[in-house]
Amino acid sequence: MIFKAVGDGRPYPDHGKVSVKDWTDVPPRQVRLDELVTTKRTLDLDALLAEDSTFYGDLFAHVVEYDGVLYLEDGLHRAVRAALQQRAILHARVLTLR
Repeated sequence: MIFKAVGDGRPYPDHGKVSVKDWTDVPPRQVRLDELVTTKRTLDLDALLAEDSTFYGDLFAHVVEYDGVLYLEDGLHRAVRAALQQRAILHARVLTLR
């Protein structure tokens, strides 16, 4: 299995980070794909196959750590692309909520 679990929605409280600019103060780090729970059940195939998928957005996926669980909030296409390339690690900005 690629991910720890496939979720549907965000089980954590609103953190107020809406735009890419809001996330820039969160430093990136490596996370294992098999430790992530997705917050989306579907993937836009165009985003997965686009060569410039990160051109207008953040270079890093956005992950929220809540109650000890890592939730992949944004960057599902990056994570799936990493898995297809047989990489177990993803670079992501990890926001810890308490």
